[in-house]
Order: sequence, then C-alpha cells, then structure tokens
Amino acid sequence: MADRAGAGASAGGGRQGLRLPRLTPRRTPLTSIALRLGLALLLLLVNWGLVLLESDQYTDNADGHVSVIDALYYTTVTLSTTGYGDITPVTEQARLINALVVTPMRLMFVIILVGTTLSALTERSRTEIRVHRWKARMRDHVVVLGYGTKGRNAVRALRLRDHPAARIVVVEADHAAASRASADGYAVVIGSATHKSVLLEAQVERARTAIIALDRDDTAVLAALTLRRVAPHVTVLASSREAATAELLRESGAASVVVSSETAGRLLGLATDSPDAVSVVEDMLSFGSGLDLDERVVEASEVGRPPHACGVPVVGVWRGGRMLRYSDPSIGSLQPDDRILYVASRDDPQPLR
Repeated sequence: MADRAGAGASAGGGRQGLRLPRLTPRRTPLTSIALRLGLALLLLLVNWGLVLLESDQYTDNADGHVSVIDALYYTTVTLSTTGYGDITPVTEQARLINALVVTPMRLMFVIILVGTTLSALTERSRTEIRVHRWKARMRDHVVVLGYGTKGRNAVRALRLRDHPAARIVVVEADHAAASRASADGYAVVIGSATHKSVLLEAQVERARTAIIALDRDDTAVLAALTLRRVAPHVTVLASSREAATAELLRESGAASVVVSSETAGRLLGLATDSPDAVSVVEDMLSFGSGLDLDERVVEASEVGRPPHACGVPVVGVWRGGRMLRYSDPSIGSLQPDDRILYVASRDDPQPLR
C-alpha cells in the first residue's frame, strides 16, 4: 500500500488520514530502508572478508591470534567508528589496505546509517509542507463520498467532462478502495463519511459540490446530515437504493437524488415492450460515446428565441436557480443568463462552456 501523507496517516489500524497522489513514482519507505540496510550489510561482509584474508597481519592484544569471530568483531567496531584498539593491523600492507579500502568503507557505512535517518526526517517535513499547501489552495472542488462502483463512475464522468483530477477529493473508509483512488491519482481522506473530522479534512466547507455515493442508504442519510451541518452552502448530490431513502436525503439537504432501484426497475419495465428505447437510454447514460446529455450557456443569437430554435434537442432550461423542463410553458423565450440542457451527439459535439 502506498504511504500516506499526513502525520496521522498509517497503512492500517483503521486510522484516518489524508493521502495525496504521488507526483512521481517513488519507492516505499520500507523498500528504501531495506536497500540501505542491504548495502550496509554488504560493506560489513566485504570488510570482514578482507580481515579474514589478512588475519595473520593483525594482532589481538588478548592472545595474539585473530580468529573468525575476532575478525567479525574487529569489522563491526571499525565500521561503526568505535575502535577499541584491542585488535590492530601490524604490517604495512594491512595498514595500507586499512587506510585506502577500510576507511572509505567506514565512511560509507556511517553515511548510509545517518542518511537513512535524515531521509526519514526530510520526507516527513516534505510531506507536511505538501499537505499544508494542498489545504491552502483547495477550494471549489468536488468531494466524492465513497469510491465503490457508484463513486468510481461518478469520478469518471467528472473526468470525461474535463474536471481536473486535482480538484477531486475522495472520502473512503475502506483501505483497499482508498488505495485504488490514490493509485488513480486522486487525493484521498481515509475515514467514515459520517464523521465531521473526516469531512473537514477533505476541506468540504470550501467545496463546490459533494457527491454521496455510499453503498448503504442509512449511511448516506447520516453523511448528508453531517454535510449539511459542516458545510451548509455546499451542493449535495446523492444516490440511494430505495425511494423512501431518497425523500430523507432531500430533507437532509440533497439537491438531487438518484434512486438506483427505481431506475433499474423502470428500465426493465420499458425493455419489456421497447428494448430499443432502453438502448437509447443506456447510450445517454454512457457519457462520452453516442448520445450524451450536455449543458451550455445560451448564445447571443439564441436570446429571445424558443428553445427548439437552438438547433439541438433541448430537454430543459436552467433559469434563476431552477430547472425548467422542455414542456414548461413558463420557459417562453430564452434569456441571456439561461443555460440549456440538451442531447449532444458524439458526431456533432458542442463543448461545455
């Protein structure tokens, strides 16, 4: 599992924390430490072998003979710069090798040990600075609660509409799903979406939109209530399995609720007599191919004209903070600040403005 940014972050234990996406691929801390320790062990073994090969050119103050254990002892105290002096090189050759070979190895050994500590401290400081900068600049973003099937597809639709990945924050309690979101390049807050502290970590009070894509309806309602308390001005979009929960979500402050069970049931009923109509609906639900629902501002040439004169199938007009359906007689003529919701074709796309 990728290491997590933030002082309180850990790979397990159920602890919450913020995990930012990696800018560049990097080894995990355990891998880096293992490599450093492996190199230090290699230096120790090489030095030990050198002493064993020239053991007759060393003297031990205890018995004058340097055994295998004595050579290992001498190697460890030498590389660690302890140097008790009880075993010493007595010939010029041994002293020359000690000066030209062993001494550089001793310095490398110390650098490896000290470098590991400095690297850990530097990484921690760098992470804290990065998290601080992320929190300072994060605003008008989208917070997605849950990265299961619904959450992943919601994020995919945002990305297909050119919503920047840096402006998407995922809140997920499951560590496996959180790892997937992090690997996909999104900032992730690990923890329950019903906890105030978790939502505050995601900077939800400065977000533009919060999408509730949780698996359980009761958890979705609690998350909506918590969102309304923490960020009363954020636009909340939610999904639920049952229609009864949808009403509770709307009462909890959700501006729009998608009921998955009712939607699936209606499509199944429609498919009984009109399977081709279901294909059209599925095509429209699959953003980026075939028919798509899109939105744009009214052009100057369209102001004062009816919606059907826009040259595209208009299904609704967004005016004064509410959506007017295409059949609403109050639409009348299009106004300068209107936005139209229309059916776009993959072969004749019109960009979102």
